[in-house]
Amino acid sequence: MLTPIAYGLAIVLDLLVAFVGARFLLQPEAAATGYGVAAKPNAYLTIKGVRDFSYGVLGLALLGFAGAHAAGWFMLVVALNPLGDTLIVLRNGGTKATAFGIHFATAVTVLISAALLFAV
Repeated sequence: MLTPIAYGLAIVLDLLVAFVGARFLLQPEAAATGYGVAAKPNAYLTIKGVRDFSYGVLGLALLGFAGAHAAGWFMLVVALNPLGDTLIVLRNGGTKATAFGIHFATAVTVLISAALLFAV
């Protein structure tokens, strides 16, 4: 029973981060506002889009080709991104609700995913 939950959560998270990356590439202003710090389109938003999209695809590839243990390590390491995002939003005038309700909550969810993948 744990295996479908572990894989399902990891797949959903990977797809969501790929979606976020695609949104930063296609609608950078709207994505930046949703991130919690309004910004005009620039190279940094494109970089974030490429980063997030590639992390989502990499997570899916690890699940498909390397298994739960490798994907668990990936999730553990990649949780640093939403933790950093929490600090970025707080240090740049974003709301605490966005910082903790979106970014910190994402980090916790990614860490739960890592734990589930290690338990499989």
